[in-house]
Amino acid sequence: MASERDRELGMDRPITRRDFLGGMALAAGAALSAPGWARALKAAAKPAKTEGGFDPPALGGIRGDNSGSFEVAHALRDGGTFDGAQDIGERYDLIVVGGGMSGLAAAYFFRKRAGPKATVLILDCHDDFGGHCKRNEFKLGERTLIAHGGNESIDAPASFSPEGKALFADIGVDMRRFYTAFDQELYRRRGLNRGLFFARETFGEDRLVVGEPPGYEGKGPYDWDAFLAKTPLPEAARRDIKRIYEGDADPLAGLPSAEKAERLFKMSYRDYLTGVLKVGTLAAEYMQARTHDSGALGADGLNAWWCYNRGYAGFDGLRLDPPAGVRSEDEPYIFHFPDGNAGVARLLVRWLIPAALPGRTMDDSVTNRLEYARLDEAGAPVRLRLNATAVRASQLGGKEVEVTYVNGPLAGEGQGKAFRVRAPRCVLACENLVVPYLCPELPEEQKAALRTAVRAPMVYTKVLVRDTRAFQKLGLAEAHCPGCYYADIHLEFPVSMGRYRFPAGPEEPAVVHCLRAPLKPGLPPREQFRAGRAELLATPFETFERETRSQLARMLAGGGFDPARDIEAITVNRFPHGYPPWKGALVDPDGIEKTRPWLAGRRLFGRIAIANADCAAYPFMQASFDEAHRAVGELV
Repeated sequence: MASERDRELGMDRPITRRDFLGGMALAAGAALSAPGWARALKAAAKPAKTEGGFDPPALGGIRGDNSGSFEVAHALRDGGTFDGAQDIGERYDLIVVGGGMSGLAAAYFFRKRAGPKATVLILDCHDDFGGHCKRNEFKLGERTLIAHGGNESIDAPASFSPEGKALFADIGVDMRRFYTAFDQELYRRRGLNRGLFFARETFGEDRLVVGEPPGYEGKGPYDWDAFLAKTPLPEAARRDIKRIYEGDADPLAGLPSAEKAERLFKMSYRDYLTGVLKVGTLAAEYMQARTHDSGALGADGLNAWWCYNRGYAGFDGLRLDPPAGVRSEDEPYIFHFPDGNAGVARLLVRWLIPAALPGRTMDDSVTNRLEYARLDEAGAPVRLRLNATAVRASQLGGKEVEVTYVNGPLAGEGQGKAFRVRAPRCVLACENLVVPYLCPELPEEQKAALRTAVRAPMVYTKVLVRDTRAFQKLGLAEAHCPGCYYADIHLEFPVSMGRYRFPAGPEEPAVVHCLRAPLKPGLPPREQFRAGRAELLATPFETFERETRSQLARMLAGGGFDPARDIEAITVNRFPHGYPPWKGALVDPDGIEKTRPWLAGRRLFGRIAIANADCAAYPFMQASFDEAHRAVGELV
């Protein structure tokens, strides 16, 4: 029976709830035969179809890396065999493994070079394309709300390569459109601001403090004394935090700039705060999760030089050159479709397979229905096959590549069966960590380099609320939550495009974004990633739901928020293999910035090229495009 607290949170409400089974079905280290991995697939939870047919963005529960998308890959990792695959007689000019941004871009670049008659097959293990660019849809009555379930925005489009800019032009992305689509003043007009939620587990009491909170994007003078006086922090911690943001004394006085930079590179941001600036434990905890959103690690796992270049606080007194990573004033952070970068993925799919998404503009692509049944039509020059996990890419006589894949849990009669297809060239645009298992013939040095691409786990939970009156009453649009399950919570970005209109007032339903980076502070970064991944794979939806309801209830209590009444739906976008690792971002005793294993890992192997943002150690869309362009260029 549900506890009294669970009933207060609304855990007994009949919202979509699919407990996660996949991932616990495969025993670690077990070498699975074909019947073994077939049974594992059958054990994985199957997403239900929606009323209008199969429509992945409308599914709730656990999304992101959905159940059924990784069981076969885990079986391959653990020694599973896939003998007896059927050759289905399909031949293409190019096979792409991975339907994320880099895989879709690889198909685009190949067709641009090879011409409209060139044939391409794209294989992806998920039930939706886009990789980490996922779209979430919520329906409440006649109203449909759209949200980003993964990568959120086109970051710094002016920095894109000529090839990336040409791709945008071809698929119909006009950056000027976002200046009218993204309402930059909406929350300010409504009197909503940023805030901080202090959790009792770390700071002794639950307290929401609304105002212009300290953050790495803060601009202009600020009355720190007045703000910090509202917090539950003791006086010593307040002085430390004020010194982090406003201190102008040089803590490394007497050292030349080059030596200062070298020291910053070799220490974590947290060690810089505690060891160089000499702040106390509470101030360090206050800063620990500030970096989760952009760095996918806490202050203990990112080097101080990277944090300086990204514009984080505490470095003013060093008198170094202006950081290179701070966004220019003339390029705001507004290049955001209602579904984030899933909007770019949809436009790429439209360019590759026009029949799948009718229309001609970036505006109509937001609300026009995507016909998933048309992604893999026989005879089409480009086919996108979902629920298809590649398990082998083998070169045949130096003339062809044979790719073996296994159908996932939505494949009907073909579920759990292995098939073989061929092409004279192949791009592996999947996670680099998977490539050594797909191509065991790779040189050992290259496989070792690819295995360094350990990705950061990440969770984007989306909550449909019946209205935002509690946010309005509190004057809150977004909050950083040090010491909490979710480090950041905010109302969705206010974007209206085409027929889609963003909720404008507090009486309308809206989507709340909650970000969690499941990390284990104190461990080396890659071990933090592995531990966080294990946590995600073992966490059922019920736990995510309880934590989501509880944190929103605690944070918004002063606004009258009732989770049992006000929460209509929850979708958890879980990415156990999330952010690609940043070059130079990790505190890495092996000096990864000097050895640059991603360069060795992406080498051409016969007729197999390797793409993906992992190949650039840079987790942004421009890296996905540029690595796809390079990979295709190596093959053509």
